[in-house]
Amino acid sequence: MSNTFINDFLVMKQLVGTGVAIITPFKPDLSVDEAALRAVVRYCIEGGVDYLVVLGTTAESVTLGKTEKQLVMKTVVAENQGKLPLVVGIGGNNTMQLAEELKSTNLEHFCAVLSVSPAYNKPTQEGIYQHFKYLSEASPKPLILYNVPGRTSSNMLPQTVLRLANDCENIVAIKEASGDMDQVRAIIENAPADFSVISGDDFTALSTVLAGGIGVISVLGQGLPKEFSKMMTLGLQGHANEASKVHQSLKDGMELIFKEGNPAGIKAIFEILGLANAKVRLPLVEASNDLKLELSSFMKSFSQIHA
Repeated sequence: MSNTFINDFLVMKQLVGTGVAIITPFKPDLSVDEAALRAVVRYCIEGGVDYLVVLGTTAESVTLGKTEKQLVMKTVVAENQGKLPLVVGIGGNNTMQLAEELKSTNLEHFCAVLSVSPAYNKPTQEGIYQHFKYLSEASPKPLILYNVPGRTSSNMLPQTVLRLANDCENIVAIKEASGDMDQVRAIIENAPADFSVISGDDFTALSTVLAGGIGVISVLGQGLPKEFSKMMTLGLQGHANEASKVHQSLKDGMELIFKEGNPAGIKAIFEILGLANAKVRLPLVEASNDLKLELSSFMKSFSQIHA
């Protein structure tokens, strides 16, 4: 058994349960709000999540410059103080550039890299395979694939995922956000023993775990960390009925936060919580007043249910 295999196995043991793709809070002038980011990190830690994902799509990473990304990473690392495992998002549609970024970025404090399937280019399945194979050879850390066809317009099919899982030693998991449970099950049922499936979709997070997945990288989970983590823990323990009750209480929140796009909804929740404002960067726009009222009503009723 190789040292790489052992190290990757230990990494994935850390990433069981509830991970959250944390937002990047902005000040009114749209600069990075370090104080609010620290508050969000503390809130998630205190809420009981299992790990944090930095610079994912929810972090509006495509609108952050290189210096800003470094600031976000530095701020999260400093506030986390080694309490939770950290995953960093490094993905895009320029394979050669990403490989250089993987080699040049200081990943000392991160246990794995989350890399989204290329958007816009619309590569074939062979192109997706070659993209991630190239990145796996460049990455100094275990790589987690990220399939989110709703954003990329290109679905990474199970056969491509399984091919990568078998061929690339340091590709250790997939964040599967197609929302297609048949696709999720096809990967879980046929993947090698050292490859894990993580839900990337709040709606199917519990179903994924009950089917044999190891957890979720959630959006809503950062706004309601205690309850979302409880649902996932119950699911992992096989308590399907109890977990389903929690899921039902979270369902309206899941629908509302994506009603006007991500992360406008979850940022509105953080504004309601008083931890950060709801500012987003163009081409996204802030949640409407109507949505904020709906979210405020949901949060109030949710807190009464779970008081």
